[in-house]
Amino acid sequence: MGTVAPDAPQAPQEGTGSGDRTPLRERRREQRGWYFYDWANSVFSTSVLTVFLGPYLTSVTEAAADADGYVHPLGIPVRAGAFFPYAVSASVLLSVLVMPLAAAFADRTGRKKPLLGAAAYLGAGATTGMYFLDGDRYLLGGVLLVVANVGYAVSIVLYHAFLPQIAPPEERDAVSSRGWAFGYGSGALVLVANLGLFLGHESLGVAESTAVRICLSSAGVWWAVFTVVPLLRLRERPAAQPAAGSARTGPGQGFRQLAGTFRQLRRYPLTLLFLLAYLLYNDGIQTVITQASVYGSEALGLDQTTLIGAILLVQVLAVAGALLLGRLAARYGAKRTILGSLVAWTATVGGGYFLPREDPLWFYALAVGIGLVLGGSQALSRSLFSHLVPAGKEAEYFALYEISDRGTSWLGPLVFGLAYQLSGDYRNAILSLVVFFALGFVLLLRVPVQRAAAAVGNVAPDRI
Repeated sequence: MGTVAPDAPQAPQEGTGSGDRTPLRERRREQRGWYFYDWANSVFSTSVLTVFLGPYLTSVTEAAADADGYVHPLGIPVRAGAFFPYAVSASVLLSVLVMPLAAAFADRTGRKKPLLGAAAYLGAGATTGMYFLDGDRYLLGGVLLVVANVGYAVSIVLYHAFLPQIAPPEERDAVSSRGWAFGYGSGALVLVANLGLFLGHESLGVAESTAVRICLSSAGVWWAVFTVVPLLRLRERPAAQPAAGSARTGPGQGFRQLAGTFRQLRRYPLTLLFLLAYLLYNDGIQTVITQASVYGSEALGLDQTTLIGAILLVQVLAVAGALLLGRLAARYGAKRTILGSLVAWTATVGGGYFLPREDPLWFYALAVGIGLVLGGSQALSRSLFSHLVPAGKEAEYFALYEISDRGTSWLGPLVFGLAYQLSGDYRNAILSLVVFFALGFVLLLRVPVQRAAAAVGNVAPDRI
């Protein structure tokens, strides 16, 4: 098929945006399998990206640096301390380019599961390979980070795209919330084990660098092992637009289909408005997550042990928070619950401005507030967006959803950094993030979700 997908909404069909109507027992089995991909991959974002890889890769890069503190990847002089954030930026940029093409291919061919498996095992393999990151092998670390993060990003898009296929509209909030809860539970469990090894490495007779490499590679092994469960339980649905000439599925066709998706999105301004709201408030969420440790150490004078304890507390409470907000959504609707969570985010971040220095108890109280709204606001955003996606275009639209996360993740840190640069006070920097939650709240409030779902050909539940 040489043309892009038609712009008109398609009739709902089994296993698409209208929600899966397979027998309950089979549907529950498939949903449980879907939860396990969150259980599998969350250790990468928690143990690898958040805790261990940044400091360790920086130390490896410093070991490889010249007398002036520079390394020279591809002949480019780079300060050793800047190599890790540059590698993260490169991986995000490549992800933004690859995700839409993989999604277009998945929707066109109806082969989400093999693509999910390929991306997952690419990422898990690269993460497992981090065991060999020692000495001065900083380039190996940079390459493995880029490959692992791209594999993670692509697999997450395809994982999200299964949600409208495995759950009818009235079940999606609960299913999405359970998936997030599984992920945070897994992240907390593995992080506790990793920290036990790291903090007790001397008594175990293991060098600190070896303990870190075991922690990194074990996350890859965990990811690979538990990915087997969704690959066994999820089932493929036929493509919504089966294709004469479907053999032509190369990059050129992927770009054409992607261009058609962007043109189609202009026909659905309410879906676009939701994406803009999500872009803003999720950027605030991501910035709080990434900058909370900086705020705790620099503004509040807290030590590393307190900061790691706070990270664990957030992980554990995010499990309960995701399930709690899922229950609230069943009673009040996902949109109202997300709006309530944005009020809570605003209060939590605003309260952070007043925290006293060198008092871990109040920082833990901040972590409690973050944990209780973190998982739920993300889970319900995913399920709410699933109602605003045209049938048969799930992967492509969730690629746009992920791009609105990854592709703009510089905006919040930029505002945070500018606020600190202009004021010289991290308290003003953390307070500046309130604007993201306030603007996101205003835009989301203006999205009539029932009408937005109807516009793309879906039937939303009565309470949404």
